[in-house]
Amino acid sequence: MGQGLYGLNYLGLLLLGIAALAVPLLPIVLARFVAPKKPGAIKRSAYECGVPAAGDPWSQFRVQYYLYAIAFVVFDVEVLFLYPWAVVFHAAGLAGFAAMAVFLLILVAGLVYAWQRGALEWD
Repeated sequence: MGQGLYGLNYLGLLLLGIAALAVPLLPIVLARFVAPKKPGAIKRSAYECGVPAAGDPWSQFRVQYYLYAIAFVVFDVEVLFLYPWAVVFHAAGLAGFAAMAVFLLILVAGLVYAWQRGALEWD
Protein backbone atom coordinates (compact mmCIF):
# COMPACT_ATOMS: atom_id res chain seq x y z
CA MET A 1 0.00 0.00 0.00
CA GLY A 2 2.86 2.38 0.78
CA GLN A 3 4.62 1.86 -2.55
CA GLY A 4 1.57 3.00 -4.50
CA LEU A 5 1.72 6.40 -2.80
CA TYR A 6 5.38 6.85 -3.70
CA GLY A 7 4.58 6.13 -7.35
CA LEU A 8 1.98 8.91 -7.32
CA ASN A 9 4.49 11.34 -5.86
CA TYR A 10 6.97 10.59 -8.62
CA LEU A 11 4.23 10.82 -11.25
CA GLY A 12 3.41 14.34 -10.07
CA LEU A 13 7.08 15.25 -10.14
CA LEU A 14 7.39 13.87 -13.66
CA LEU A 15 4.34 15.84 -14.83
CA LEU A 16 5.74 18.98 -13.24
CA GLY A 17 9.07 18.44 -15.01
CA ILE A 18 7.33 17.93 -18.36
CA ALA A 19 5.28 21.09 -17.84
CA ALA A 20 8.40 23.03 -16.83
CA LEU A 21 10.06 22.04 -20.09
CA ALA A 22 6.97 22.40 -22.30
CA VAL A 23 5.94 25.91 -21.22
CA PRO A 24 9.12 27.70 -22.38
CA LEU A 25 9.83 25.40 -25.35
CA LEU A 26 6.34 25.41 -26.88
CA PRO A 27 6.36 29.12 -27.91
CA ILE A 28 9.85 28.73 -29.37
CA VAL A 29 8.81 25.75 -31.48
CA LEU A 30 5.57 27.42 -32.55
CA ALA A 31 7.42 30.59 -33.55
CA ARG A 32 9.50 28.57 -36.01
CA PHE A 33 6.33 27.65 -37.91
CA VAL A 34 4.30 30.86 -37.49
CA ALA A 35 6.95 33.59 -37.75
CA PRO A 36 7.41 35.26 -41.15
CA LYS A 37 10.57 34.20 -42.96
CA LYS A 38 11.38 37.43 -44.86
CA PRO A 39 13.84 39.52 -42.84
CA GLY A 40 14.51 42.99 -44.18
CA ALA A 41 16.24 46.23 -43.26
CA ILE A 42 13.18 47.47 -41.40
CA LYS A 43 12.80 44.26 -39.40
CA ARG A 44 16.47 44.23 -38.44
CA SER A 45 16.51 47.84 -37.28
CA ALA A 46 16.38 48.67 -33.58
CA TYR A 47 13.02 49.91 -32.33
CA GLU A 48 12.87 52.53 -29.60
CA CYS A 49 9.44 54.06 -29.01
CA GLY A 50 8.90 54.79 -32.69
CA VAL A 51 11.94 57.05 -32.96
CA PRO A 52 14.28 56.17 -35.84
CA ALA A 53 17.63 54.85 -34.65
CA ALA A 54 20.59 57.18 -34.95
CA GLY A 55 23.93 55.46 -35.25
CA ASP A 56 24.91 51.85 -34.95
CA PRO A 57 22.56 49.83 -32.69
CA TRP A 58 25.44 47.50 -31.76
CA SER A 59 27.58 50.10 -30.04
CA GLN A 60 29.96 48.88 -27.37
CA PHE A 61 29.99 50.11 -23.79
CA ARG A 62 33.03 50.43 -21.61
CA VAL A 63 33.52 47.63 -19.11
CA GLN A 64 33.79 50.15 -16.27
CA TYR A 65 30.06 50.85 -16.49
CA TYR A 66 29.42 47.22 -15.59
CA LEU A 67 32.05 47.21 -12.86
CA TYR A 68 30.43 50.23 -11.22
CA ALA A 69 27.03 48.60 -11.50
CA ILE A 70 28.24 45.38 -9.90
CA ALA A 71 30.00 47.26 -7.10
CA PHE A 72 26.83 49.26 -6.48
CA VAL A 73 24.71 46.10 -6.30
CA VAL A 74 27.17 44.41 -3.92
CA PHE A 75 27.22 47.31 -1.50
CA ASP A 76 23.48 47.87 -1.85
CA VAL A 77 22.91 44.25 -0.80
CA GLU A 78 25.32 44.85 2.08
CA VAL A 79 23.09 47.63 3.35
CA LEU A 80 20.06 45.34 3.06
CA PHE A 81 21.81 42.86 5.34
CA LEU A 82 22.87 45.55 7.80
CA TYR A 83 19.35 46.84 8.54
CA PRO A 84 17.90 43.63 10.03
CA TRP A 85 21.15 43.02 11.88
CA ALA A 86 20.97 46.50 13.41
CA VAL A 87 17.38 45.89 14.52
CA VAL A 88 18.29 42.71 16.41
CA PHE A 89 21.75 43.84 17.49
CA HIS A 90 21.16 43.33 21.22
CA ALA A 91 19.43 39.97 20.77
CA ALA A 92 22.08 38.63 18.35
CA GLY A 93 24.79 38.74 20.96
CA LEU A 94 28.46 38.13 20.35
CA ALA A 95 27.85 35.44 17.70
CA GLY A 96 25.72 37.84 15.64
CA PHE A 97 28.34 40.54 15.95
CA ALA A 98 31.11 38.15 14.87
CA ALA A 99 29.09 36.93 11.88
CA MET A 100 28.45 40.48 10.70
CA ALA A 101 32.10 41.43 11.30
CA VAL A 102 33.23 38.55 9.07
CA PHE A 103 30.67 39.59 6.43
CA LEU A 104 31.88 43.18 6.47
CA LEU A 105 35.54 42.14 6.40
CA ILE A 106 34.94 40.05 3.28
CA LEU A 107 33.21 43.00 1.61
CA VAL A 108 35.96 45.42 2.62
CA ALA A 109 38.55 42.97 1.28
CA GLY A 110 36.66 42.89 -2.03
CA LEU A 111 36.55 46.69 -2.12
CA VAL A 112 40.28 46.96 -1.43
CA TYR A 113 41.00 44.36 -4.13
CA ALA A 114 38.87 46.24 -6.69
CA TRP A 115 40.51 49.52 -5.71
CA GLN A 116 44.03 48.09 -6.07
CA ARG A 117 43.21 46.59 -9.47
CA GLY A 118 42.05 50.01 -10.68
CA ALA A 119 38.45 48.91 -11.26
CA LEU A 120 37.06 52.01 -9.53
CA GLU A 121 39.17 54.58 -11.35
CA TRP A 122 37.47 56.55 -14.09
CA ASP A 123 39.49 57.69 -17.10
